[in-house]
Amino acid sequence: MAGGKETPRQKMIGMMYLVLTALLALNVSKSILDAFVAIEENTQKANIVQYDRGTGFYNDVKSELSGAKGEDQKAKRAKLEYVLKRMELVDKESSKMIESIDNLKKKILEESGEDVLTLKNKDEAAILWSKYDKKKGSLPTRMNLMAVQAKDQYDVPMRVIIGEEITGPTGEGLKLWEDFNKYRNKVVELTGTYEWGGKQFTVKPVNIPLFANNEDLSEQVAKMIDKSKGNLKEDRQVLIDLYMGMTKLEKRAVNGVNDVHWIGSTFDHAPLVAAIASLSSMQQDVLATRALSMAHWKSKVSTGEYSFNKIIPLAYGPSVANNNEEIELQVMMAAFDSDNQPVVTVDGYDNQDMVSYPGNGQGIVKMTTGSGQMTLTGTVSIKNKSGVKKTEKWEKTVIIMKPQGAIEMPEFNILYRGYDNKVEATASGYDKTILSASGASVSGSGPYIVKPTGRGRDAYLTVSGKNTATGKTASLKKVKYRVLRLPNPEIFWGNAMSGDKADKRAPRLFAKYPPEIPLKANWRIVDWSVQVPGAEGRPPSGTGSNISSATRMIANAKKGQQVVFTCGVIGPDGVKRKRAGSFTIK
Repeated sequence: MAGGKETPRQKMIGMMYLVLTALLALNVSKSILDAFVAIEENTQKANIVQYDRGTGFYNDVKSELSGAKGEDQKAKRAKLEYVLKRMELVDKESSKMIESIDNLKKKILEESGEDVLTLKNKDEAAILWSKYDKKKGSLPTRMNLMAVQAKDQYDVPMRVIIGEEITGPTGEGLKLWEDFNKYRNKVVELTGTYEWGGKQFTVKPVNIPLFANNEDLSEQVAKMIDKSKGNLKEDRQVLIDLYMGMTKLEKRAVNGVNDVHWIGSTFDHAPLVAAIASLSSMQQDVLATRALSMAHWKSKVSTGEYSFNKIIPLAYGPSVANNNEEIELQVMMAAFDSDNQPVVTVDGYDNQDMVSYPGNGQGIVKMTTGSGQMTLTGTVSIKNKSGVKKTEKWEKTVIIMKPQGAIEMPEFNILYRGYDNKVEATASGYDKTILSASGASVSGSGPYIVKPTGRGRDAYLTVSGKNTATGKTASLKKVKYRVLRLPNPEIFWGNAMSGDKADKRAPRLFAKYPPEIPLKANWRIVDWSVQVPGAEGRPPSGTGSNISSATRMIANAKKGQQVVFTCGVIGPDGVKRKRAGSFTIK
């Protein structure tokens, strides 16, 4: 551009191009620096909003305490005072962290030759517009970075904050990192460790320096919180959110350099105004954590955490009722936010399309019932005004009723003495059936076994229904039964029943009921004797059902001749009876 053979005019033009290029470069650099100033300004304004938000929660509880007067408000005052003390502890930790970062800002400004002593609010030439006020605690110092002269100074921030190596910060940077993590752990501990309702809850968080991504971090934090002795039902989600909001990956690869510390990657070659902006961003994390903890503590003593803009009437009660049964309905007015609908899940189902949302603050679950009893569980979640998701578990037991009908034949209301009478009973409209008796014993279920007791000629059976959900029992029906002795059995010779033709070679006798008597009673033959007309000698006899001792006499009987057995039989009632069986030789 300006070689030895160039004319003076060409050399002059080349010099002008160099100056113009330099001016353009300076202009680009100034634009970038001004952008950092703008970012810092917006961050400071956001920090004031977060400070006011957290302080507002504290003031709400303090105001509620001032209004809780009288002996009847004693318990409420005790809770409010306890919550205020916990909020003050959180604010104290936040104030220390905010002041520490403020001091670091002033140090790098002062060592860069900037004026950090002059205090003039809203003065465009002054850097400090306010100073740290211990009375306001967590409110950061208000700065005007547009007044900084050495905006592009980066040597001082690197030396003060990082030190020598970006992989291992020393001095102020190391202390900043340690204090930042200690603050996070302390606020989580102060939010999750307390005594409430006679119960002690404890949370002791530890550092999690390594994680693959945000999902991995969430899983590690949830596992840590779940292992604690905290109030997981009330605090679990907010403790997870508090920890994650303040957690940064300690080391990562940057531009081919491994294990670069977060302090190193954030402040390496950062211009002065960019370093200040990064420190203000850390203050914003501190103030957001403070506000979230304050909001959660307020929610323990105030109902103002959730917004409602609509109401609907709700009535709950039994879906099945019986005649003359007392029922109970629960009627209430439900308030909900039409812009903040709950999210409902059902455990054990991959497809959650069974849940629909009609927009009235409810999730409607539709599914097909099975049999017996179904116990459904799941979660319902909604966000409060602070954006913290509150999740509760729900459970509903559904008793599945089987449709039943009944047909009776009153003339056959009979119970046999000494016999296992099988009885089916159903209490329609109830999930549990109870059968009781007078003059009889009842055992088993489906079918019940009923046995008459005593010597009465009548017994009474009563069927009752029980609603296991309410524990209520109702007597539904009482029926009179006649008590009779078991019918006599018939004598069988082999397969032939008395009166039929029999095979004289059959070796055994049986006592049992013919097909027209459906009772299933076991009879046994204890002794027998046999007579064959015209046979010589004394009639044979024996015990049990084997008639082999009469084989010779029976073998001599001719076709068409009568053979008569007289047997002693005993049935389930233990009564011995005499039964005769007459057979024709075939």
